[in-house]
Amino acid sequence: MARAVTTQRKAITTVFAWAVAFLIFFPILYAIITSFKTEAEAIAGFSLIPSGTLESYKAVEAQNSYFKFFVNSVIISVGSTILALLVAVPAAWSMAFSPTRRTKDILMWMLSTKMMPAVAVLVPMYLIFRDWNLLDTRLGLTVMLMLINLPIVVWMLYTYFREIPGEILEAARMDGASLFNEIVYVLTPIAVPGIASTMLLNIILAWNEAFWTIRLTTTNAAPLTAFIASFSSPQGLFWAKLSAASTLAIAPILIMGWFSQRQLVRGLTFGAVK
Repeated sequence: MARAVTTQRKAITTVFAWAVAFLIFFPILYAIITSFKTEAEAIAGFSLIPSGTLESYKAVEAQNSYFKFFVNSVIISVGSTILALLVAVPAAWSMAFSPTRRTKDILMWMLSTKMMPAVAVLVPMYLIFRDWNLLDTRLGLTVMLMLINLPIVVWMLYTYFREIPGEILEAARMDGASLFNEIVYVLTPIAVPGIASTMLLNIILAWNEAFWTIRLTTTNAAPLTAFIASFSSPQGLFWAKLSAASTLAIAPILIMGWFSQRQLVRGLTFGAVK
């Protein structure tokens, strides 16, 4: 009887999980379907049957060079991730293995910065970027996205490092390892799964960032989020073309997320239960 009840609960949980997953994925699915319609079909009404035309993709490629935006997205997302790791690994190491009474307060303060509306600091950030000649540059956007995602990167790495026994680092110190060697040759190899998960999540967050990328770039450093926004014009929204641009923008990160989903889930849940 108990086994039957357990089986029934698992079945209900599975169905519920699939239903939630479908609801989350449905907007993406509908955008992909709409991208294979003509503009007339896209605005005619709700339909899950595409005509199979590539008209929208041809129009998107003719209006803007997809490859240029794609390269910018890769450089900015990967570059901001590398910069974030260079800052976050030593910071997380310090807070995990040499904590003070204020460590938790500092972590909470870092996380609280993510709660501030981005529009509240738009004007000062724009003026700083203008005065430092960072507007519409890959360097400026890379630094900006690194700073935005740095609190999450530090928190994730801190959680991972807390799971590593401190005795391992103490043994390395007793063998004469310097601070640099301790972090690079002892801590980093042990924490590779955690660092990889953090890196993947940061790339996804940087890839999908739209607020700052649209407002701090115009043409030279514009990533794929700006590529999507370019299909919204004063004349109206061209749904089929907008869906085609969105599909092209999310396809690379969607594929990467699909193949690395197990690592991402492990990174998000690691350390939650001890």
